[in-house]
Amino acid sequence: MTGRVVVAGLGPGADALVTPEVTEALAEATDVVGYGPYVARVVERAGLALHASDNRVELDRACHALALAAAGRRVAVVSSGDPGVFAMAAALFEALEAGPAAWRGLDIRVLPGITAMLAAAARAGAPLGHDFCAINLSDNLKPWATIEKRLRLAAEADFAMAFYNPRSRARPEGFSRALSVLRDTCEPARVVIFARAVSTPDEALRVVPLAEAAPEMADMRTVVLVGSSLTRVVERPGAAPWVYTPRSVPA
Repeated sequence: MTGRVVVAGLGPGADALVTPEVTEALAEATDVVGYGPYVARVVERAGLALHASDNRVELDRACHALALAAAGRRVAVVSSGDPGVFAMAAALFEALEAGPAAWRGLDIRVLPGITAMLAAAARAGAPLGHDFCAINLSDNLKPWATIEKRLRLAAEADFAMAFYNPRSRARPEGFSRALSVLRDTCEPARVVIFARAVSTPDEALRVVPLAEAAPEMADMRTVVLVGSSLTRVVERPGAAPWVYTPRSVPA
């Protein structure tokens, strides 16, 4: 087959954080497929077809991209952040596995991007400097009981944590429940970072103890980082504090 698919991460928002590899792939693409707001980040040009779709049709979107590639098109499937972190790479391979055998002969590449949690952590300092985990708090694709179990076990294991999709208008109660789980497990002084729209003009960073964390501090453009019991806050005059988690753990 002459077609190909690249699954590309557009980074957290700023053009400067899109990798040169992804920029080159977009320049060579005949088609860009993705969720509407992500497709809108791609500059239109002659010879490029943009295929935007809704957020809840990931498998349909993946099948469309694979079918375009099978017809000889050079397709870029775009996600924000990194396409392998709660994004389109897994959906593409799920569609590939279930689809026509011929799709398996396509040239497929996954191009990494800077994730929202890494961009947020860099802004704050180094809160993910030791063992950490990432949890998607959306219950669109998995039951809340699974989310709660993973959250509770991660807190009990004393991981630093990054929460994606913490709170939306459709499910405002989920993050409140997550905070309740943390308060059952962690000390009130545990560091919580609310990092909204990092690298964009709407960027906002807020560092609070768990006791002061409130559901309304987060929305769907926010990544929430929770430190481990070892995470430290370094105050500095006239600016937000630095937050870091030491790489060493006492015996």
